[in-house]
Formats: sequence, structure tokens, C-alpha cells
Amino acid sequence: MFEFDLYGHKYNHIHFIGIGGISMSGLAEILLNKGYKVTGTDSKNSPIIQRLISLGAHIYIKHSKNNIKGADLIVYTDAISSDNEELIAAYESGVLTVDRATFLGALMKNYKYSIAVSGTHGKTTTTSMIATITNNGNLNPTVLLGGRLDEIGGNVKLGSKDYILTEACEYKANILKYFPTMAIILNIDEDHLDYFKNMNHIVDTFVKYGKNLKPDSYLIINNDDAHSKDIIENTKAKVVTFGINKKSNYRAENITYSKEGYLNFILNIDDKENWPIKLHVIGKHNIYNALASIAAAHLYGVSMEDIIKNIATYTGVHRRLEVKGYLNGAKIIDDYAHHPTEIKATLEAVKNTSNGGKIYCVFQPHTFTRTKILLDSFSESFINSDEVIITDIYAAREYDNGEIHSKNLVDAINKKTSNAIYIATFKETEEYLANNIKSNDIVLTMGAGNVYLIGESLLNNSTKINKEKAAV
Repeated sequence: MFEFDLYGHKYNHIHFIGIGGISMSGLAEILLNKGYKVTGTDSKNSPIIQRLISLGAHIYIKHSKNNIKGADLIVYTDAISSDNEELIAAYESGVLTVDRATFLGALMKNYKYSIAVSGTHGKTTTTSMIATITNNGNLNPTVLLGGRLDEIGGNVKLGSKDYILTEACEYKANILKYFPTMAIILNIDEDHLDYFKNMNHIVDTFVKYGKNLKPDSYLIINNDDAHSKDIIENTKAKVVTFGINKKSNYRAENITYSKEGYLNFILNIDDKENWPIKLHVIGKHNIYNALASIAAAHLYGVSMEDIIKNIATYTGVHRRLEVKGYLNGAKIIDDYAHHPTEIKATLEAVKNTSNGGKIYCVFQPHTFTRTKILLDSFSESFINSDEVIITDIYAAREYDNGEIHSKNLVDAINKKTSNAIYIATFKETEEYLANNIKSNDIVLTMGAGNVYLIGESLLNNSTKINKEKAAV
């Protein structure tokens, strides 16, 4: 089994293939802080790359077999294809080469307490909520986040030597490479079907994850999820449940909404304590994320007074229901949702805060496999949008084999709600929106790719036009 001593420097020069990824860059930053020589490769430049360079990393913006020279250890991301020449060279070189999840699992063992947040939906939000709650307290964990959180100044925070807080994705059964002292399972849904055979395969992976937990560790799990029972029955860990509908250790009751759509509820702990919780985010799904976050912090000794105070300051992570700005009275929002369940929850939350205008949802499907296999579920997800604009599929780690196209999704949606159109390019989408949106409308860009660029371009071009008018 691969082991990594963060303080031993057995591997002094570590090379990352795909270093610009949100998780890979966080790992690289931790190593840079500990005095390691870090090199890496990515296919394009980015603010993340520039930050790592400023911290001392040497980064190549093109994959090549020559980039790995001198490395003692090579780490690669799942987004890298098996025919990548740099990855092939890594294996042929004889230098120890491990995937990101294996490296993260070994890194976690350097900390006395490790909190791993897993589940199909809500990992980044929940991890960032816990980070916000614990950032200024005694825990002060080192944080690895799948998004950018202003509270910690980005996607990584170098904190305590005792605590580490990280997301734990189930893709390729990566959660089986982690052995946290506190495992959070938010929910289990059908996803990543380019790897998993079916829903039973997904549930079985989470059951194995629960079995791997030690008796003195915690399993914090959503009691309302239909599959939680299977995991609870097969773990030796100390089980702590949260939920809304079922009796749970941490349960939300008397849910209300502020005039802005923010959530308030009474937290019932073991039918013994009741605490008023005020959130500064919208969407009922965020109650589950908040409950898991509260339970994690509380079990590790954060007082309820501090939890209540700090969680009320949480306003969200970038790309999760993020308000980007306003264009002639229309609100521009961006969200990372790319799964049917997430889309439904996000649109429901946005609908509850709308002010009578139309909701334009611009959706960029993410991966051909997900779009094809979940086509029927996607077709039913946009009921709360007045108009749905579907752009071309974001391939991510896949290749287009011609089996599925965004037009197929448009046809499927229109059989249910008749509110979808296909617009291939971002430029055409931006022009369509600029010519149609009015005051009080909402434009929601949605997807795990680069669809957020549409909203940013709309706002930037509007600013340029206004400046040009003012100069005349």
C-alpha cells in the first residue's frame, strides 16, 4: 500500500499530471508549503496555474514525456486519458506513479483527524460550510475544496496539523482509497455511469466505504436517503444521522423562509436540544448540507453558539447559486449543477426567489455518457424554467462517438415541457439573451463546464457598452 509521510521528504520532487485541476492544485499547494519541489503539466493556463507558479511550482502548458524528468513521485488526475504520452512515460520510467485519490488517501493519514465529505450532490457546499464554521475556531483545519471560497481565499487553506477537511468523490470508487476519522455521506444518486455499471454498483461502493471505517471513527449520514440503511447496517463506525423527514440525531424542524428566500429552521439534537439556525443561502437541499456541517463541527467540539454564529455568515462558494451581477434589471446567476437531481433543486430554489420575471436557464450538458444514460431524467428537470437553452455538450474526459447530441436533449425536454431550444455557441446564446431578457428576469447558467463564461461576457459587454455611451 502506498504511504506518504508529509514531513519525511522521501519523495522530494513531485510531479503532477493535470496540475491545474481544482483538487490537484490544492495538493500541490500543500506540498509547496512544506518545502517540496513541485512540477506539473496542464493543457492550458489559468489563474490556478499562475498562483502555483507564484508559490514556486514549475509548470508546463503542454503534455510531454520530457516533463517528468527528475521526479521522485508522479501523481495523475482521473481526467487524464490512458493514452496520454506523459502518463505512459511515467509508467515506463519506473518512477512510482499514483492516481490523485491514492495520494490524497495517503496524505490524509498524516493528520490526527480527517473529515471526508462524500455523496453525489452537495460535497463542495458542505465542505465549504464546515470550513466557514471551523475557520476561526480551535479546529482550524487544512482544507481541500472543489471550488473557490472567499472565506479561505480560494480552494485550499493551510491550517492545523491535526485536522484535514476534504471532499471525497465516489468516481472510480475513489472513496475506497480513503480511511477518514469522520466520513460524511450526503446522498447517493445515479451518476458517473461511465464507470459504475448501475445504481446497485454505486450503493455497493458506498457500503464497502462504510465497512472500511474503523470502530472509533464517525459516519455522518443522511437518514432520509433511501440507501442509507444499507450502509448503516454494514459499518462498525459510530453512526450519526441527520435529516428532515425521519427521526435523526440532527433534525431540521419548523422550516421557514425569509423574504429573500433564505432558510431558517429549528435544529433538534437527539430530542434533547433545540437551536435556531439561520442560513444565508437558498434551496431546501442546503438544509441537508447545513445539518451535515453542523453535526461534523459539533461532534469535534465546536460549541453550538459558535456554529450558529458562523454558519449564518456562509453565503456560498463560487459557482453554487452565485449571483454574478445584474444586466438592465435582470439577475445573472451561475450554478455548477450538472445532474438531473441538482438541476431540479437549483431551479426550484431560483423559482422561489423570482420576482415575477422569466427564468432563462442556459444548460451545458457535461459528458456524453451522462447525457445519454440520464436523458429521460434530464428531460424532466427543467419544469421551473420558462425557457431552456441547451448548448453543445462539454466533453470533459470523453470523446464524441456520435451517439448523443444536445439536440436529442432538446427534443426530450420539449416532449415534456416544450420550453427548450438548441443554440450551439456561447456567442449566439449571449446575443439571444441580450435581445430578449427584461427587468426582473433571471438568467441561470448551469453546468460543470465553462458555461459561466456566457454570464460573465454578458455583464462585461454591457459594462463596455455603457462606458462607450457615457463617453459620447
